[in-house]
Amino acid sequence: MDFEACRRAFVTRDPRFDGRIFGAVKTTGIYCRPICPARTPKPQNMTFYPTAAAAQEAGYRPCLRCRPEASPDLGAWRGTSNTVSRALALIEGGAMDTGDVDALAGRLGVGERQLRRLFRQHLGASPVAVTQTRRVLLAKQLIQETRLPMGEVALASGFGSVRRFNETFQQLFGRPPGELRRSKQAETPAADGILVRLPYKPPYDWDAIIRFLTDRAIPGIERVEPGRYARTLAIDGACGVVIVTPRSDGALQAEVRFPKLKSLPAVIARVRRVFDLSADPTLIGAHLSQDPALAPLVAARPGLRAPGAWDGFELAVRAILGQQITVSAARGLAAKLVAAYGEPIEDPAAADLGLTCVFPSPGRLVGQDIAALGMPKARGAALEALARTVAADPAIFTPRADLESAIAALKALPGVGEWTAQYIALRELREPDAFPQADIGLMRAMADEAGLRPTADQLLARSEAWRPWRAYAAQHLWAADPGLAAAKGAASKRTKIDDRQAA
Repeated sequence: MDFEACRRAFVTRDPRFDGRIFGAVKTTGIYCRPICPARTPKPQNMTFYPTAAAAQEAGYRPCLRCRPEASPDLGAWRGTSNTVSRALALIEGGAMDTGDVDALAGRLGVGERQLRRLFRQHLGASPVAVTQTRRVLLAKQLIQETRLPMGEVALASGFGSVRRFNETFQQLFGRPPGELRRSKQAETPAADGILVRLPYKPPYDWDAIIRFLTDRAIPGIERVEPGRYARTLAIDGACGVVIVTPRSDGALQAEVRFPKLKSLPAVIARVRRVFDLSADPTLIGAHLSQDPALAPLVAARPGLRAPGAWDGFELAVRAILGQQITVSAARGLAAKLVAAYGEPIEDPAAADLGLTCVFPSPGRLVGQDIAALGMPKARGAALEALARTVAADPAIFTPRADLESAIAALKALPGVGEWTAQYIALRELREPDAFPQADIGLMRAMADEAGLRPTADQLLARSEAWRPWRAYAAQHLWAADPGLAAAKGAASKRTKIDDRQAA
């Protein structure tokens, strides 16, 4: 890291570097964000780290003024080390809560020493330190932004015991966690829910992502309004509700209503995944803008994100249901599926929002005649076979060693072809370079002035220049394709479109 460049970012309090670098002060033992309002220390007293975990592992504690836990959790390492990217996704999903570094490395197809080396190289910290820092910063955020009792904060942030929670805070901050709360007034609680602020790197195109989710919202499990997204969710056998709204301070707000507090980190991870809060739009946009065809699209939508998925099985079912029909028709079939096999949820907040159930688990679809809902028998059989496969291997939708192996594993699933595999990799596995080159919408968006569309192979060759951000290039092309909106409204005329549009 260039010392003078990092120091200039702190001297000017440049928000562009927020989440990218952290400055530590040797004389105070504190690390800060570039936008910290405190006086800039002398150069000889400063050192810089690429992540909060690296600063914390070096022995520094978070600043209480600029609150490093409130900085954007950027995925700037994506494209530099895809292995680290996939490892962080697994850690955020709780992989280190039930396993060790060796098990994490095994899931990624690398050795433990190699994984540790990559973490040191790209993050400046070990996998264990990254995991511990995530827990500490989430706990600190809950202490200062909620009124949860300390025992519940410890459970909700992933600590195995209250004793370990207290020892960590005493060691890191030199004070018990209760004193951190007394130093800042917590926000008003949301009835029986927990309010969590989730920062991102601006700009953020909320309208685009909410429009994407609106087109695919399933009655009974989702409700989408211009300024609010709500849905039911099942995690580890517990059912709850999450409500996401935009804030005016560069963050989204998630209201989480779950009976098990230990599910909170997993819920937060899914919200971040669905709303793509780890993206760095400046970095991605600068790369894609080098292509003259994409430059005006990026300029028109600088905050466009790649929406993620809540659950891999749900996404795969939706994609298969949408084969060779419109988006609205696919949503209608999904609504029938949920009405027939969804698991009821009893929650006053859900009832007030018109939410009645959660998406059916794989086990509930095993042995069912799904085709009776009004689809070709082959498609119904494929869905039942998919459910059977996922019920036997629930981890099938987790990140793999690389994009190619992930696509190969997904294509082995019943009813999943090349496009669907790329689509699942894009939305569920969060592969930034996934690219469904045979998509008719992408080919139409890249048509020349005479209206001639490129072939799938030609589009794939053109997309080489967009690596490693082809998933975001696809989002810009989909958003720019004027034919997609017309195609969505053609269901009343029984117009058949490519199944790749309906996902």
